[in-house]
Amino acid sequence: MSVGAPKEEMAPPPDKCGSSDEGGPAESPAADLDALYSIYTPRQKHFIVFMSGLGGFFSPLSANTYLPSIPSLASSLDVSPSLMNLTVTAFLIFQGLAPSFYGDLADIAGRRPAYLISFIIYIAANIGLATQSSYPALFILRCLQSSGSGGTYALNSGVIADISTTAERGKYMGAAQSGIMLGPAVGPILGGVLAQYLGWRSIFWFLTICGGVYLVVFAVAVPETARKVVGNGSIPPTAWWSRSLLNEFARRRAARATGGAAPSKQQPRRSLRFPNPLKALLIIGEKDCAVILLYNAIIYASWYTVTANLSNLLSELYHINTLQIGLCYIPFGVGAALSIVANGHIQDWNYARVARANGFQVDKKRGDDLRKFPIEKARINIVWPLIYVGAAATIGFGWAADKQAHMAVMLVLTFVMALFLTACYNSMNLLLVDLYPNSPSTASAANNLTRCLMAAGGPP
Repeated sequence: MSVGAPKEEMAPPPDKCGSSDEGGPAESPAADLDALYSIYTPRQKHFIVFMSGLGGFFSPLSANTYLPSIPSLASSLDVSPSLMNLTVTAFLIFQGLAPSFYGDLADIAGRRPAYLISFIIYIAANIGLATQSSYPALFILRCLQSSGSGGTYALNSGVIADISTTAERGKYMGAAQSGIMLGPAVGPILGGVLAQYLGWRSIFWFLTICGGVYLVVFAVAVPETARKVVGNGSIPPTAWWSRSLLNEFARRRAARATGGAAPSKQQPRRSLRFPNPLKALLIIGEKDCAVILLYNAIIYASWYTVTANLSNLLSELYHINTLQIGLCYIPFGVGAALSIVANGHIQDWNYARVARANGFQVDKKRGDDLRKFPIEKARINIVWPLIYVGAAATIGFGWAADKQAHMAVMLVLTFVMALFLTACYNSMNLLLVDLYPNSPSTASAANNLTRCLMAAGGPP
């Protein structure tokens, strides 16, 4: 099977790509060649991307606000640092498993119900974490917290695939995933400040409030984008969970104006089923995709091994306090955020360059037929120089830690690592979404599963 050919639902032959048994149009023009790929205006797309990126911010935020408070939590609960590190590992495992459920749910029922369920679980877990006083409760609730917030990784990619063509997907994916990459920058600072001045419980109350505000705004204003539910956005959703309050008000106004007549365009009634988290494993079983997933997993495991151990490393080598440890995460997070935004624009530029070189006409309005386009070249070309620099910075960081070099050396190397390795990771993630136009959330779930399990199995 060619890497360059986008795969149907669970990868039937490439010549069947572009249609789906479950009804959604693929990236390749399907029944109506004149239809726009997405009816949303640029302003609406920007709002949807912003909310998607903000939703993706919560999982890394939850993971990283926790890290500076580990020493104080261990003292408060009277447990060893190694037991506290188990809560970090457990968070990673459930962060990897959860998207396999949410990804399939989002691909069959829509993005909105998946987001709503995710944040309800997340808020409940944070309330429990803020009020617990024992290690077993902390461990279980951290798993639940991760199960709630972890699904946003898969949902994030699905939303971007819904509203953007491959020619413009780089910049939208970069903007949406900048929230994911800001977590490592903002999380440790917030966690350090809150733990230092208000105590570790304030971290979880803060996350509860932020999650609640996001859930309300999402329920009120964010439309359903799943192409199997609303097509290119022109088909009114029928299920109540797929309609935002603004959608509902618009529907009622339209009903009054037409005397209660049904809308002219309606999605055929679809049979829903319980989400199958094992669908992500089918993607992992594809040889070409397995190579991409393994590559991303190695990058992420290297990255997370550094961030998870950075707080203890800085404390032991330089004897700094919790707030100062949090500030030391800034270079890493800023490098990652800059990388993912810049790489998105570079990916779109490279897509256009490869298209010109192959005499391919790019259509940003209706989408491109990727069966006739070398998508793997467009995404992978720019990765080679980046991975060498990122690997060199990782080796340099290990050397600096071993030789107890000046703290500035270590912080500069974390910035370089984040800048280059994040671009490598994001490029391959973008390729995965391109290869699975009809199930982008499930493809992202497979990516998330492999990377988190490898990171969880890395050195403590």
